[in-house]
Amino acid sequence: MNRFRNALLAMVCLPALISLPAAAQKFSLPFTADKEGVPPAQAPLMTPPMQGYVFPQHQTLTFTVDWRVFTAGRAVFQLDQAGPLMKVQASADTVGATNMIYQVIDRFQSSFNMATGCSAGFSKQTQEGRRKINSDLVFTPGATAPAPVAGGQPVLGTQVLTERNVVKNTTKTQQGQIPACVTDALSGIFYVGSQKLTVGQDFKLPLADALRTVAVTMKVEAREDVKTPAGTFTTIRVQPTADAGVVKNRGTITIWYSDDARHLPVQIRAKMLWGTITFHLQSVQ
Repeated sequence: MNRFRNALLAMVCLPALISLPAAAQKFSLPFTADKEGVPPAQAPLMTPPMQGYVFPQHQTLTFTVDWRVFTAGRAVFQLDQAGPLMKVQASADTVGATNMIYQVIDRFQSSFNMATGCSAGFSKQTQEGRRKINSDLVFTPGATAPAPVAGGQPVLGTQVLTERNVVKNTTKTQQGQIPACVTDALSGIFYVGSQKLTVGQDFKLPLADALRTVAVTMKVEAREDVKTPAGTFTTIRVQPTADAGVVKNRGTITIWYSDDARHLPVQIRAKMLWGTITFHLQSVQ
């Protein structure tokens, strides 16, 4: 069940699955920006959301989570506008017989600027078996976010990671640099949906996670019809890849976004050596 736990947690924060090292799939480990990542000054630039894209005022996406041949979990994403920011909340819970083997009750929050795409931070409260950890990652964008002025150099931003072990009652804080503008492990799912998704035209983004910066390439592969409990959607299939991280030489991640103005994530799938886990959109409110 340790493998299922890691998969469920990583799938809720999908870009984190790309960035986390194979040896340790936990947000809390003290990695530095140059370990399994790229120097912040050399990271790809964030592209603001495409002109005319409209974020929802409020939206709740509910997914069933299938692992191998059974439904093992439920994930819910909630989006709410708050001034210039989009606030995202997500939950991942095991269900049914899975709870008897290994219970997972996790909560995630993030926020990003709807005009620039720049993330403001990412928080996580995890309860996995007897382990309880609260983590907060706060970003301060650089002065030239989301991109440097013409002919100029980007001004790097900063990130501060605070982690509290609830069981041991210990706290530690670390900080490091980030590119002028980054996305995070949760906001990235919806930031990608704000981009122009044209088959055959890939794009890159900088993902900041656990004091590292990871360069992620989003491969826009094809159009497909996808059947989910919420209905059948014409979609655009996108595959995120990275030079470092758990998916390198170990599996693939695929996201299907609705081929309409909303670009809803309607299906998410990770194929690993030990099995496949799939999120199916159950409802949109």
